[in-house]
Amino acid sequence: MITTNNYSPNFDIKKRKSKDVKFIIFHYTGMKKEIEAINRLTSFNSKVSSHYFIKKNGEILSLVPDLYVAWHAGVSSWKKFKFLNKNSIGIEISNSGHDYNYTNFNKRQIKSVLKLTKFLIQKYKIKSKFILGHSDISPDRKKDPGEKFPWEYLSKRQIGHWHNLNQKKLLEKRSKEISLVEKNTFIKNLYKIGYPKNSIKKNNNYLKKLTIAFQRRFRQKLINGVPDAECLIISENLTKKFK
Repeated sequence: MITTNNYSPNFDIKKRKSKDVKFIIFHYTGMKKEIEAINRLTSFNSKVSSHYFIKKNGEILSLVPDLYVAWHAGVSSWKKFKFLNKNSIGIEISNSGHDYNYTNFNKRQIKSVLKLTKFLIQKYKIKSKFILGHSDISPDRKKDPGEKFPWEYLSKRQIGHWHNLNQKKLLEKRSKEISLVEKNTFIKNLYKIGYPKNSIKKNNNYLKKLTIAFQRRFRQKLINGVPDAECLIISENLTKKFK
């Protein structure tokens, strides 16, 4: 794997073991300029970092060695895992994000995502159910990598999971209302998939953010925070894949 070293000082001093690396977490930078994002990730004062940075031209920067804990995930969880920094490799992809004219990730970037991720999967035996976005593990506070990240395309190349439902069937279900019982089933399905549970019961604001995170990942054509019949059948399909 060919990368350019541009080291960040922001990582835990204690080295971890290869077996501790179980997740790959994708992020977008969410800043107007690429150089500003690189400077932030390599600045001691920022207290943030990632293991890798993929530039708009497709160049891959290595910021923190794999076996050191980078500071990219923050407060996060997935299934039984909490505070995922210690178990993950973080990949930042240059993109201005939702706050600054969110655009598609370009072909050179996605080519590098494929190359880097396949290398890491093979090296650390990472399972598809543990290849996630920042908004998956922190749905109450994060949006990245967002609905323009090509999860379906990547899944067809053995990177991450996607549903295998018929598009025509999905369109028939889109925006169709579901009952309160079905909404509760949908939320339970999300928890089975791995999404974090909120400690406050019936927190409607959290449930909306959780639904939006799910839609950004698995129902990218309509992001509205409202569970419908399409979301329900997608969630049911995915519970089998994320066991």
